[in-house]
Amino acid sequence: MKAQLIFRLPFFIAIFCYSCSKVPAQRPSNVQQNSELLSDDGIIQIKLDLTRGGAISYISLSGSDRNLVNIHDEGRYIQQSYYAGKPLNRIAEGQNPAWSPWRWNPIQVGDSYGNRAQILDSKTTGNTLYVKCIPMLWDMNNKPAQAIMEQWNILNGNVIKVHCKLTCQRTDNLYAENISNAQELPAVYPIASLNKLVTYLGNSPFTNDTLSTPTVINLSSGFWGRYSNVTENWMAFVDSTNWGIGVYNPNCTSFLAGISGKPNGESLDASTAYIAPTLNVILNKNTVFEYDYYLIVGTISQIRNKIYQLK
Repeated sequence: MKAQLIFRLPFFIAIFCYSCSKVPAQRPSNVQQNSELLSDDGIIQIKLDLTRGGAISYISLSGSDRNLVNIHDEGRYIQQSYYAGKPLNRIAEGQNPAWSPWRWNPIQVGDSYGNRAQILDSKTTGNTLYVKCIPMLWDMNNKPAQAIMEQWNILNGNVIKVHCKLTCQRTDNLYAENISNAQELPAVYPIASLNKLVTYLGNSPFTNDTLSTPTVINLSSGFWGRYSNVTENWMAFVDSTNWGIGVYNPNCTSFLAGISGKPNGESLDASTAYIAPTLNVILNKNTVFEYDYYLIVGTISQIRNKIYQLK
């Protein structure tokens, strides 16, 4: 196991564990290759890595080669990941000792041993990138999860709307049913050079009330920062000019966020930022679970204004 794969900490162990200018919209140009799907609408560009379950591997301004997504290892990217049931010791079956005991945990990119998800389908329709994959169980060695993940990524201006769908198809009787677990919806790893955290933690949401800039918690303190009053349903990491990327999930008022390593670094560096909207959800053996979230690139005022429009 690679030592750097330290970021996928279990929620159940914890206490609950550039400026984007106004460019006229253009018809998206989409290219499908063996290894990626790409869409560019003249404002931002997005890429999905088809060698890693179709997870979002790249977001940049159109015409720029600066990736805002940290892809240092398979535990990062912007990807689907879910928890179900109770934690089990399965070391005798090949479970990674560093991740034992562990719950049922299908993950889009691949497992902790570096084995990657299998793509079942991928296509581009207009400004929508679609992927379908069989995820991997994070803790196990090369064990596909009994599940299907699908994802629709819709590019519109400086906004990426993402619709996620998990179809559970489990036949085991291992993990127990009807157990609520905190879910990352989704797990987002921006580059660590975007190191200023901004959100709204007040009691007058969607009124343009004063924003909050919480102290950024470093993972070395024991866990990410926990935020339970995110009443506008979004957090953003930005740079010193207040430009960066925001994550908006209209169903979540609890978030995790922080920095691992140094508060600087780009897409391939070990240091990374992290944001995850969280929600307690029961995932049983045949559950179908779907949700939407949004990624917005721009200044803080542009990010917040766009979220107000989306709401």
